[in-house]
Amino acid sequence: MSIPVVLASQSPSRREVLYTAGVCPIIRVSHVDEPVALEQAALRSGIDVHDLSIEQRVMILAEAKAQAVFQAYRDVAGAAGGAKGDQVTAYPLLAATLANETGNDADTAGRSTLTRDFSGVTAPTATEPIAQVPANRGGIAHSAIGPLIIGCDSMFLFDGECYGKPHDADVALRRLRAMRGRDGELWTGHCLIDVASGRIARGSSHATVHFDNFSDAEIERYIATGEPLEVAGSFTLEGFGSAFIEGIDGDPHGVMGVSLPLLRHLAAQLGIEWTDLWNVSRGVPAGMSKKEAAQPVPPKGTVHQPGDGWVSCDCGRRHWGTNGAAGVLLARRDPQTGAVSDIVMQHRAVWSAEGGTWGIPGGAIADGESPIEGALRESFEEANITAQDIEVIGSYREEHGSWAYTTVLAFEKPGHRVMPRANDDESLEIEWVPFAQVSERRLLTALRTDWPNFAARLQKLAASYAAMHGAAVNREQ
Repeated sequence: MSIPVVLASQSPSRREVLYTAGVCPIIRVSHVDEPVALEQAALRSGIDVHDLSIEQRVMILAEAKAQAVFQAYRDVAGAAGGAKGDQVTAYPLLAATLANETGNDADTAGRSTLTRDFSGVTAPTATEPIAQVPANRGGIAHSAIGPLIIGCDSMFLFDGECYGKPHDADVALRRLRAMRGRDGELWTGHCLIDVASGRIARGSSHATVHFDNFSDAEIERYIATGEPLEVAGSFTLEGFGSAFIEGIDGDPHGVMGVSLPLLRHLAAQLGIEWTDLWNVSRGVPAGMSKKEAAQPVPPKGTVHQPGDGWVSCDCGRRHWGTNGAAGVLLARRDPQTGAVSDIVMQHRAVWSAEGGTWGIPGGAIADGESPIEGALRESFEEANITAQDIEVIGSYREEHGSWAYTTVLAFEKPGHRVMPRANDDESLEIEWVPFAQVSERRLLTALRTDWPNFAARLQKLAASYAAMHGAAVNREQ
């Protein structure tokens, strides 16, 4: 298996450059406050921010982004490694097989297998401590190498001034008028971190960009596309702006936000072969027909990540996640009684499977992740559930043989508050739902089937937790 790559950026061009080079990265946005990062770095060096060179700036920000994502991955690994309680594994297909073989309720068994609604079947289960489950003893926390985090930042040097993203149409207008017919330098900082070892490699690239003498009308129409507002220097080499660029002296990939030759050399410094990062298979994704590949359902901006894809399951259906899928069922407890009071729920986007229903945040497990790590990553990406604010207290795995879904049960940590929100387009809304009202929602089929058992188990775990917590307080007193 290839070494997983995590891109600490939501830049479509950086992602596309990597993808066309054979590397499909996991996207994890860093949310770094760039002005603050520059101010703190300047303060540590005893200089003013304005005295930082453009190379220093892009290197500071590239490392800040990579470090932020590195910390997020350490938080996920810590939360997964500290998981307590039991994993209950259910085998519904075994129940369906047995029913068919004995002739008991064969129609119900066959029908449930096709719909993944096993409410009519008593599935055999096995229970074991969550820490002893083989799948949970692997993943990122126990990897010998990787994932490899890539942090980048780009700025444009023109007339001695550093330009980042203009954000505003008037700013872009002024800059583009000044840039036409002239040259500037695009600098990109790169920082690579190997999560397993914590080792870091850094480097920068730059190229000179020669602009054509475009007109005011062309500038205004270019700005109207929205493209130049959120890119360094107010232009792109691979989009609408490409027709306004006469030439490039230097690495063209660096101008698009990530230098492939430099990445290869930096990876080598960490003992990683570039070809060990390749994970893109050309052609139609596994489990998908050519017709389906030509007719994508999700919005255009939805990003394909490692682990995304359809699996033809032994149950007769296809399920999402080539490594299986997982989600987090996060509960909040009443501070006075300790009883479960609320559950974080996701109102699923209309374009998604069973769109418009309510479920829990989760999705495909990425390459190299354990089910718990995948659930924690997905719950942050979709719902802003932060790993350092929760504790894993159990799990439930629906095992289909060729595919499985793991529901990770978790509580907010005492004194912590999770503030859920929709972080991507996979949700109509994310909210805390009162525990007593969960069953009143239009639930995703699988959750509707499992909810009575989940509710009972959460209540039992909350009571046990409250009893232990109270005992601990009494001992301290």
